[in-house]
Amino acid sequence: MSHYLVTGGAGFIGSHLTEELIRRGHRVRVVDSLVTGKRSNLDHIPGVDFMEADLADLDSARAAVEGCEYVLHQAAIPSVPRSVKDPITSNRANVDATLNTLVAARDGGVKRLVFAGSSSAYGDTPVLPKHEGMPSNPLSPYALQKVVGEQYLQMFTRLYGFETVSIRYFNVFGPRQDPSSPYSGVISVFATALLENRPPKIFGDGEQTRDFTYVANVVDGVLRGCEAPKASGQVINVATGGRISLNQLFRSMRSLVGASVEPIYLESRQGDVRDSQADITKAKTLLGYEPIVSFEEGLTRTIEWYRAEHTAATT
Repeated sequence: MSHYLVTGGAGFIGSHLTEELIRRGHRVRVVDSLVTGKRSNLDHIPGVDFMEADLADLDSARAAVEGCEYVLHQAAIPSVPRSVKDPITSNRANVDATLNTLVAARDGGVKRLVFAGSSSAYGDTPVLPKHEGMPSNPLSPYALQKVVGEQYLQMFTRLYGFETVSIRYFNVFGPRQDPSSPYSGVISVFATALLENRPPKIFGDGEQTRDFTYVANVVDGVLRGCEAPKASGQVINVATGGRISLNQLFRSMRSLVGASVEPIYLESRQGDVRDSQADITKAKTLLGYEPIVSFEEGLTRTIEWYRAEHTAATT
């Protein structure tokens, strides 16, 4: 049994990591400022040591890592549009808090820190699939902040010998993703709209493509990243290796839900990437990773969860 800190553990991905760690019998502390996370995301998980704090405060970061062997740093404001609108607040959450967590973890004797990176680091380079050897080309403050986080991790490994791994996420989806925010993942927004038979909004022409990745795959990749012997100092894509357009996604979800609406098309958003698809060769080699849940199965599970939530809210 090991002791893990999950920063941002009351958020969507963080709560799934926490749930799986507890299921495996580990001790888990969650630290979350609850700016974007929800305490209710952890209500069904027994034995979680919860700490409400802002990691942009170094003393809070030191208190959070105390006694922990592994840090899964998920805490962030994970939104391109929000970072475009308010880059200063976004930078504080995504850069300052990351540096503090690194310093605290290094000084606190943590074995390894695994960071939530982002495929937005690749920007709009036309090469597909995106591989880790490509130069970063961030198109938004959020993407740049994630690149800075990755570079800080690699620097800490080189300078101090502190073990770090950056896992780049690609459009993660699944249960508990919040559809109420204007910055939410598109699958959660589509699911909520379709279950209410409302036309969802698509920014752009809908032909942009994404490597949508069910959350269980990300959880598996991150936890492999904690102990994989050759992963320290590396940046690693974790995704499915496929891609689907938003128009295709909409049609698939509409069919699964049984709705009859058409989407509303709006102007493209600043900072959005046109196409995204992961090369997962490195994850297979260094982590022994393979997707454990297909896109289709993940989509079905996700819609079933939102349907149950919708039914509970309307009865």
